Amino acid sequence: MFDETKKDAVNRISYIEGHLAGVKKMVEEGRYCVDVLKQTYAIRRAIEKLESKLLDGHLHSCVIEGVREGRSDEILDELVELYGLANK
Repeated sequence: MFDETKKDAVNRISYIEGHLAGVKKMVEEGRYCVDVLKQTYAIRRAIEKLESKLLDGHLHSCVIEGVREGRSDEILDELVELYGLANK
């Protein structure tokens, strides 16, 4: 993983953790359901953005390196597995 991707991922995860803590507090306080749901949707979008950044970094580093090393079949299997997991 590129250092830039790693730093970005850690920052996004920290943001998501903080956002989750805020939603937990909202639930504990009995806040209006619609307000809580709006925040959970924002968290879901943040997670999707994190996944997108991680996948982009993987495609531009690990996949290229794996193909160069002659592990094309293994790399392809991993990508197919990820695709399947993402579409469940």
